[in-house]
Amino acid sequence: MRPNVVRLAVPAALLTLALAGCAPAPIYKPTANNVAVPPSQVAREPERYGTSDVIWGGRIVQVRNFADHSEIEILAYPLDGSQRPQSNDTGNGRFIAAMPGYVESLDYPAGGLVTVAGRINGTRASNVGEASYTFPLIAVNQSHVWTAKEMSGGHPNVSFGVGVGVIR
Repeated sequence: MRPNVVRLAVPAALLTLALAGCAPAPIYKPTANNVAVPPSQVAREPERYGTSDVIWGGRIVQVRNFADHSEIEILAYPLDGSQRPQSNDTGNGRFIAAMPGYVESLDYPAGGLVTVAGRINGTRASNVGEASYTFPLIAVNQSHVWTAKEMSGGHPNVSFGVGVGVIR
């Protein structure tokens, strides 16, 4: 390598590593009983995952309130290293997050992004529109609705590259 290229590449690499350290830490710690599988997999093989713990997230479809609990239907997305749903990815199925008590739908708005930690509690056959669907049920221990600021945090709008210029 040419000395000039090395002089430029080393600081750029160090700056890239420093910016990568700006990403927020995960919000929930996995338990010893945690499994890293998408909801679509649990829907296909619920007996295999029993009462495992999961950390899942995605886009809120709707909130339903009942006398003693609330259920949030969520279109699952993969999570990044900070456990933020990656809504630019394809969905990983749907699941129902069951929460004790009343959940205010304005605090969990349709279209919002959420991450939940909880325990698999079986499945439920229902419909999505006219189609039959099997929803994994999660008994939620913790939940976090992401703000726009949190979703953009840790993603600097800076890019670096090494190029060759020609002066005539």
